[in-house]
Amino acid sequence: MFSLDGKVAVVTGASRGIGRAAALGLAEAGADVAVAARSEEDLETLAKEIDSLGRKSLVVPTDVTERDAIQALMDRVVDELGGFDVLVNNAGGTRFMSPVVGLRPEGWTKTIRLNLDSVFHATQIAAQKMLDSGGGSIIQIASVAGIIGSQSLSYYSAAKGGVLLFSQAVAKELAGSGVRVNSIAPGWVATDLNANLREDEGSERFILDMIPMGRWGRPEDIVGAVVFLASDASSFVTGTTLVVDGGQTA
Repeated sequence: MFSLDGKVAVVTGASRGIGRAAALGLAEAGADVAVAARSEEDLETLAKEIDSLGRKSLVVPTDVTERDAIQALMDRVVDELGGFDVLVNNAGGTRFMSPVVGLRPEGWTKTIRLNLDSVFHATQIAAQKMLDSGGGSIIQIASVAGIIGSQSLSYYSAAKGGVLLFSQAVAKELAGSGVRVNSIAPGWVATDLNANLREDEGSERFILDMIPMGRWGRPEDIVGAVVFLASDASSFVTGTTLVVDGGQTA
């Protein structure tokens, strides 16, 4: 039930962190994988690892803040891999923290564009292609910040909360069509984006005190949820959010 043999997956933000781990996990489960991000060099390295697993890879440098770039990504996957069954909308994140009174409007706009607008565009384009081909699975990588408001991350919480409700609504619209839409809400996962927090002793302790399991998550901790939602093991699951946070929101 967890096999992805014969499936094609697309992963955005695949050059590092959760996206990279997800792409490899999908390949290990049997899928051919198209990987998208802005860094072509990192994608080429990832593609070689996917190829070494005996699966096909496709590298498509993509800026997900541009709708035309997303459209070109999806079209190329269809042309070169014959279509796709799984989309993992992973691209996103933020590199800064700010209280709302000090937040620059351009910081708000940039965060929403990357984390919410890109998900809308990719979901809309992918859903149409999946409807044309008879079904598929769309997986949004959201955040626990979209479930509980995160101090000094109001803009990020707004974006990820929007992703969760948007996905629930779309899941209901598409439920009878064979296209499933679900979200994963990771907690604090150690990636390049938050390396500065892990290097600061005060920030590190503050974050670890939030997590009952007492450690940061690893990108690999998200892979099982991705494979589950991509596979037939979750054939009766749509509109849900799987929380992977070490107990933070328990």
